[in-house]
Amino acid sequence: MLGINGLELVVLALIAVMVLGPERLPEYAAQLARLVKGLRRMASGAREQLREEVGPELDEVDWRKLDPRQYDPRRIIKEALLDDVEDAFKPLSDGAPRAVPPAAASAAVRPALSAPLGPRLSAGQPAPYDLEAT
Repeated sequence: MLGINGLELVVLALIAVMVLGPERLPEYAAQLARLVKGLRRMASGAREQLREEVGPELDEVDWRKLDPRQYDPRRIIKEALLDDVEDAFKPLSDGAPRAVPPAAASAAVRPALSAPLGPRLSAGQPAPYDLEAT
């Protein structure tokens, strides 16, 4: 609660009593009580309005899973990396295609060019620019 411990709260209350005095203290205490009641009323009204708009799905939400304090980036990264490793060692089904060896895969990705793509530009010649293409 705002980083105030019990002893500091008592000291603040004593200072308030001395500053306000016994004449004005009951008036300010009543104002504080009205403020707290108003805040509670607003909070409960907002809670009820949210419950009406969202519906019964709000009760099914596991709020502890959504607590940002529980997230540990190291654990999340470790689990993500281990999921990839587990997927790599899963057995394939009978109808699944087999892995391609790395040498054959690189040849399949980069086919050999038999003909040049276009005329080569001479040194210092600007590349063609198409205004309609951009």
